[in-house]
Amino acid sequence: FADDLGYGDIGVHGGKAVPTPNIDALAASGVRCTSGYVTCPYCSPSRAGMLTGRAQTRFGHEFNPHVGKEAELGLPLDQRTIANELHDVGYATALIGKWHQGFDKPHHPNSRGFDEFFGFLVGGHNYAQHPDADPEFGSGHSHNMIYRGDKLQKLDGFLTDIFTDEAIGFMDRNKQKPWMLYLAYNAVHTPLEISPSIAARIPAGVTDNDRRGYLGLLLGLDDAIGRVTDYLRKSGADKNTLVFFVSDNGGAGRKPYLAYNTGVNTPLRGDKGQTLEGGIRVPFFASWPGKLPAGKTYDHPVSTLDFLPTACALAGAKHVDAIEGVNLLPFLKGESQSAPHATLAWRFGPQKAIRKEGRTDQALGGMGQPQHRPQVARQHHRGSDRPGR
Repeated sequence: FADDLGYGDIGVHGGKAVPTPNIDALAASGVRCTSGYVTCPYCSPSRAGMLTGRAQTRFGHEFNPHVGKEAELGLPLDQRTIANELHDVGYATALIGKWHQGFDKPHHPNSRGFDEFFGFLVGGHNYAQHPDADPEFGSGHSHNMIYRGDKLQKLDGFLTDIFTDEAIGFMDRNKQKPWMLYLAYNAVHTPLEISPSIAARIPAGVTDNDRRGYLGLLLGLDDAIGRVTDYLRKSGADKNTLVFFVSDNGGAGRKPYLAYNTGVNTPLRGDKGQTLEGGIRVPFFASWPGKLPAGKTYDHPVSTLDFLPTACALAGAKHVDAIEGVNLLPFLKGESQSAPHATLAWRFGPQKAIRKEGRTDQALGGMGQPQHRPQVARQHHRGSDRPGR
């Protein structure tokens, strides 16, 4: 998972600000889903939908949970996760990176099916150790320390690199058994901090400090993806590993009411926090050398709802909850010519959207800004959000 990645910032989608050779190579190594969607244009609910295979609106997880060590809020405890399902059939499971599904012990990743957890519980985090790092939760939650399980850790390095080290370590420790890794980078989410090792690679012509910070994080994310895929290839694990790459929502652009990161969603309309295509349609790649065709594009709508049933089908797990996702493998392999989903739907506060084949309809409501009315007329749009269709 990337965090707040702009659709138009990566090379395979036409981005030219900085090169992203490793993300582009991952896309080329498998199937690039041109109509890949998340379940919400915002961090925590989007992840809740992916983790459960169910639209998070069905169980009330529609917004980011309240921050607080004693906050008894998060992904509802009666919802099973992809980690629960795979753990129960013998997989080693790990979350490395951002959780954002609750903070107290019952909502902790180790209580939700993950054998290992290294990361942070809240919605954002500094990339380097902050001098005011706070082991508690509060308004300065980006300063909180990192956890290994429930033990606080101090950072020694840049967080994107640290998460990558941890991911490779987990895969290597478990190379003799099946494993499932949820690698949830916080890049390219704010704060827009630049690793000293990357600063010189940002084009000198980019003078806006926010944009420079974002591009530095993107370069670091691309390097990290390269390290992970290199490990899989050199270890031979790539032949037995299905890799999905997505962002949790669209880039945050420069909206003043968001933690904006200057992410560009061209050619899509809208940003993070909106049920326009730029908020919910994301980079979406599936790679499995020898099992999925390389260099293929798949145009029917797919969703992060599909991750859980796809993983369960591969692992032989029998999910017991009613889910809305489907096993994508027959579609991505070309074994099924039908569409995985006749309809996809979204609700985020007063905003609503429905995607049917050939069109996306939105009813936009307020986003906490006075210039938006609570209800506005339904909009039908095609060309601006779905070029070439």
